Amino acid sequence: MKEFHFMGCIEIRELLGKKANDEQKLLELIEEVPIDSIYYHTHSYFLRHFYITGPYPNDFANWAAIQARDRVLGEKLAFVTPSGNKTLEDIRAELIEIIDHHISAMKSVHFVTHGEPFYFMKSRITEVPTGVLVTNLEEFIEALTSVHASAIYNHIFEARLRDRQGRSDFSIWLRDALGLKELSERFEMVDSYMYSLEGLRNKFLDLCAKEAAR
Repeated sequence: MKEFHFMGCIEIRELLGKKANDEQKLLELIEEVPIDSIYYHTHSYFLRHFYITGPYPNDFANWAAIQARDRVLGEKLAFVTPSGNKTLEDIRAELIEIIDHHISAMKSVHFVTHGEPFYFMKSRITEVPTGVLVTNLEEFIEALTSVHASAIYNHIFEARLRDRQGRSDFSIWLRDALGLKELSERFEMVDSYMYSLEGLRNKFLDLCAKEAAR
């Protein structure tokens, strides 16, 4: 379809009643929690940080570095991003491997003494219409300038988990509806996990402005 409907989203969260006070317990719980919890602490981390993503791009890395005061593990876990073609189980396995290897090489496990335990949560995402509809690049730029940041999350992060060719909704529409194949590919080349949602907005607007000026 030529039209593009911007859809925002809301996150429905649930506390699982499981917590880790040390890295060994963190490892054990990562192995057993529902996959929705892995999603919450990695993918939807970005939905909760519109402007600044924090020192590390997932909840596990931030907790290890800040609360458990193990910056080495925090740095290792920071490399775990839900990018590419990874499934949630791939991410779980990667987290387990990193923490297990790290603990095995340590003489003692890091405990939380003055910080907060790691509380496991899960969530699901529900789409919410924004009422914003566009049919060309000019309208797309105008809408992208002001649309709620949750729509950027939905059309970039959530879209790649749905059956949408592993691409963002934006890039598919730009390619298929407007025939802007080069711009579509530039959108896909952006590493979304290196930006906050507002940072992504600015990056995409810059790419669109350059296309419009051609």
